[in-house]
Amino acid sequence: MGGRTRRGTRAEVVRSGGSYDPEDLIECARRMLLVRRFEERAAQAYTQARVGGYCHLNLGEEATVVGLTAALEPGDYLFTNYREHGYALGRGIPAGRIMAELYGRSTGVSKGWGGSMHMFDAQARLMGGYGIVGGQLPLATGAALAISYRGGAEVVMCQMGDGTTNIGAFHESLNIAALWDLPVVFAVVNNQLGMGTSVQESSAEPELHRRAAAYRINGVRVDGTDVLAVREAAREAVRLAREEHRPTLLETVSHRLRGHSVVDPARYRDPEEAARAATADPLPALRARLAADGALDDAGWEAMDAAVRQEVARAAEFAENSPHPAVETLFDHTYATPVPNSEPRLPADALFPQPL
Repeated sequence: MGGRTRRGTRAEVVRSGGSYDPEDLIECARRMLLVRRFEERAAQAYTQARVGGYCHLNLGEEATVVGLTAALEPGDYLFTNYREHGYALGRGIPAGRIMAELYGRSTGVSKGWGGSMHMFDAQARLMGGYGIVGGQLPLATGAALAISYRGGAEVVMCQMGDGTTNIGAFHESLNIAALWDLPVVFAVVNNQLGMGTSVQESSAEPELHRRAAAYRINGVRVDGTDVLAVREAAREAVRLAREEHRPTLLETVSHRLRGHSVVDPARYRDPEEAARAATADPLPALRARLAADGALDDAGWEAMDAAVRQEVARAAEFAENSPHPAVETLFDHTYATPVPNSEPRLPADALFPQPL
C-alpha cells in the first residue's frame, strides 16, 4: 500500500429524475408503506406496554431505509444503529419475527433478549443494532477488513445517524477504511437532529459528506426522501466497494417525523421546522408522483396500503401469541463457543448448591 497515489474526493447532491419503471417504483412504495405501518404499530404497542425499553422509529426515513437496503446483495453485511426496524424489514426478515423481538418473545430476531435496539440475524447478514452511538463503526470496519483479507466479494454497509459523525470512532474508522482500501459504505442518515440538537448547532461542517475529503474518499449527499435517488447513490457506492475496494461516505438528508424515541415529545422542535418535516414526508410525495404519472391511482394505493396493514396486523398477532423466553436461557448465546469459567448462575441462584 505504501507509495500509492491517494484518491481525490467527490461531493455532490444526487436526486432522481427522468423515466423509471412503474412496477419497480410501486414495489419501492410498498416497502416504504410496510416500514411506515410497522413503525406506527410499534408505537401503538409501546403505549400499550407491550414493548419495553427504548424504541426508536424510522418514521420519515422510509425512502432512505428502502433505498439503502435495496442496493445490497443477499451476501452483503449491514451494521445499523438503534433505529433499525425498517432495516431488518429491508433485509427480508419477516415482520412477525421483528415485532416479536419488540415484544420480547422467544420467536423474535434475537430470541426476545435484544429488543428494539439489538436485533441480529446472521442468515440475513444483519449484524446487529447498536445502542451505543457509533459502536457499530469499528466492528463494520473490521468486517470489511476480514472480507479484504480473505479476498471476498462481499460489501459492508454501516448505517449511522448524523450525531455519530462527531465521535472519534467515526474518524478512526474512515481513516482505516481509506488507508487499507476496505469494501465498506458508511451511510449517514441525516435527519437533521442529533437527539434534540440540530446538525448546524453541533457540527462545524454541517454538510456531513464533505468530511470524506479529510480521508480522500468519495463523499456523496443525496435527497433522503427520494427512494430512487438513494438507491442509485447506494448502488454506486456498493459497486465501488465491491469492484474497486473504495469506501464511500454517503449522506442521506431527510426529516424525522417524531421525537428521537417513542417517549420524546420533541418540544425542542421549532414549529416551522416541524411543518417542513411534515411537508417533506416521502410517502405522500411518492403517492402523488405515481398518481400524476398514471402509474398507480388512489384505489391502487389504498389497496396496497390495506394489504400492508393486514401484514402488520398478522405480525402483531404473531408476536402477541409467542412465548416469552425461559429464564434459564438468560445466558444462552453470550459466547459463540464455550468459555471456561463463565458464570452460568442466575442472579438469585445460591453461590453454593448446599449449605456449608
